[in-house]
Amino acid sequence: MSHEKNTIRYPRVESEMDFSRDPLEVLEAELVMEPPKSELTKMLLSNLLDISPILNEAASAIIDDSFTRCFKSNPPERWNWNIYLFPLWCLGVVIRYGILFPVRLLLLTGGWLIFLACFYPVHNLLKDHDKLRRKLERGLVEFLCGAFVASWTGVIKYHGPRPTSRPKQVFVANHTSMIDFIILEQTTAFACIMQKHPGWVGWLQTLPLDSLGCIMFNRNEAQDRLLVAKKLREHVENPESNPLLIFPEGTCVNNEYVVMFKKGAFELGCTVYPIAMKYNKIFVDAFWNSRK
Repeated sequence: MSHEKNTIRYPRVESEMDFSRDPLEVLEAELVMEPPKSELTKMLLSNLLDISPILNEAASAIIDDSFTRCFKSNPPERWNWNIYLFPLWCLGVVIRYGILFPVRLLLLTGGWLIFLACFYPVHNLLKDHDKLRRKLERGLVEFLCGAFVASWTGVIKYHGPRPTSRPKQVFVANHTSMIDFIILEQTTAFACIMQKHPGWVGWLQTLPLDSLGCIMFNRNEAQDRLLVAKKLREHVENPESNPLLIFPEGTCVNNEYVVMFKKGAFELGCTVYPIAMKYNKIFVDAFWNSRK
């Protein structure tokens, strides 16, 4: 028998008693050998190298899956860092912040002052004339949303017929930012279902938006969901209610993708009208990243 490592050992017969054993058993028993540590390391390394492309693809799929891409903000490419365009960029900064910003601030401030000066008297003095009060309040909210869009110098193209107040209808739209509501509200007084917010947004929800028939809810309260479902059905059944607007994605998406809609908007037993909103990212990236 050879004594070198990693060579096959043949069974040897030392006495007549060895013939009682199966030679294959002896061969298998002697072939079970533990390889040296250096060779074991090489085997493990070669196996890892063999599966490394698979691991790389799996890691890439986890990091850059299609669902995560729906919530990514894509910063614009820098274009001003060269000797030719940098002076024009500096001129643009002067125009934007020296001329356009004061004009925009003046438009927004003037819109708020006119809205507050008219809304509170209408809201408090016309409580006995509910129908007239709601009509004036709707007009004032549309005016305020128009002042916001004017302060952005927004150019908006609307396609299709204008929504009207009719029973048994609901409008669903994709959701990119809180300004989605402002853009849609300046032409039609929608009643929207929205999450409760603190601060100045909460004040808007409490008084001006409540006059539109907007329905507020808190995600953390289980009872709110049952109450909201009841209010939604009552709203769509009332012919005098404002058109109902729902963002069924339930979160803000980066305006490049659309995630699966929640089914609640489609279980009201009424006609569903879709609204598709697309922003021109040359001028603005409107994505509201709620995760940040």
